[in-house]
Amino acid sequence: MKFLYLFIDLLTIAVPLLFSFYPKIKFYKSWKALSKAIVLAAVPFLIIDSIFTSHGVWGFNRRYITGIYLCNLPIEEILFFICIPYSCVFTYYCLNKFYDISWNKKSENIFCILFSLILLIAGFTFRGKLYTCSTFISTALLCMVLKFVAHIKWFGKAVSVFALLLLPFIIVNGILTGTGLSQPIVRYNIAEHLNIRLMTIPIEDFVYGFELFLFNLYFYLRFINQFPFTQYLITDFEENETKRHLEHANSEWNHNQKK
Repeated sequence: MKFLYLFIDLLTIAVPLLFSFYPKIKFYKSWKALSKAIVLAAVPFLIIDSIFTSHGVWGFNRRYITGIYLCNLPIEEILFFICIPYSCVFTYYCLNKFYDISWNKKSENIFCILFSLILLIAGFTFRGKLYTCSTFISTALLCMVLKFVAHIKWFGKAVSVFALLLLPFIIVNGILTGTGLSQPIVRYNIAEHLNIRLMTIPIEDFVYGFELFLFNLYFYLRFINQFPFTQYLITDFEENETKRHLEHANSEWNHNQKK
């Protein structure tokens, strides 16, 4: 059982890693950009993870880990911030490549504002609970900055992809928090979160997972422009977007003509 957390990490990345070499996907060609994004995004999360572990916000059950640590974090926890982002960004890439998952601008803006306001209100209301407060407020600020300062055009796509990722998220995070086990792999201090759970998963974990996804996706889509061998990926993205905009314009024109 000491390898359970490690096994979960490796199982999470196994299928996306294998299909990265599929001829119609060729996701491996963007590994340089992705690795840079994962490392950069992981730094603040690992720092906070280490601080929270030191202050007893959460901890790790020695029964399910190998006992190899870097600072005060088990190696499996560090691998978590590599395996999960890889799988999530891979999923986004595939869905965006083969399907139209875009939102209109108005819907994106409304969802982002309402979602962020709910998180901010909840975060400040429960400011005495460190995990709840920090996760809700930081995620709300990240959403607002990305949408209205960085002016990203893929916020709605990210929401759609994360919604589809909820099933594997619930399976993986469910096991980590104790579903099907006699004891959880990751233990949470009940004083630092709302103790509202889906099965064994604290509600804060869903928000935390979305924030992690947004961080990695933002840096990935920024860095992918820096490497010549990934230009074909950018071309694919641009061609898909152009095609969708043209189809929408044609539909509008045909509708107006019928009038």
